[in-house]
Amino acid sequence: MCLEQTEETLLIQRAKQGDDAAFTTLYRHHYSFLYRYIMKLTLQQELAEEIMQETMLKAHMKLSSFRGDSLFSTWLISIASRQFLDHQKKRKREQLREEKANQETIRRFKWEIQQKGHTWHEMWDALNELKAQERAPIILHYYYGFTYPEIASMLGMREGTVKSRVHHGLKKIRKEWSQ
Repeated sequence: MCLEQTEETLLIQRAKQGDDAAFTTLYRHHYSFLYRYIMKLTLQQELAEEIMQETMLKAHMKLSSFRGDSLFSTWLISIASRQFLDHQKKRKREQLREEKANQETIRRFKWEIQQKGHTWHEMWDALNELKAQERAPIILHYYYGFTYPEIASMLGMREGTVKSRVHHGLKKIRKEWSQ
């Protein structure tokens, strides 16, 4: 479906006046182009769909602010870009909050272990630096003695994936200790 500029301008005017059918036509016309742009930004289908919805909702709510100084598609791209950047900032804040909570948990755990007269091993600090997906197979294999096939079954993944995660996790720990 190809809209001429004058047709698009009329649809925008009608949509600004509350004509939902006009906005729906604009939405359908720009959906594919905008979705492909967002997919390239996010590289994640689920996130792209979420940002697409947020973008179109914001465009609908802020349509009265569209002055026509640029193409409607350019305006949509700017909204989508801001939505993506806002999502990235939010994700970063959440990661920092998680890291802080994790550090607090580790600090408390260390204190409890020491209060019970046990020794805190540096290995726990090194394991804590790993992602959970690497940490779990290492702990299951080296601390609890499970075989790779058993771990694969427990974690619902292929044996090769378990071996790979153990290998990469140990490599990171060795690198950490060598420094």
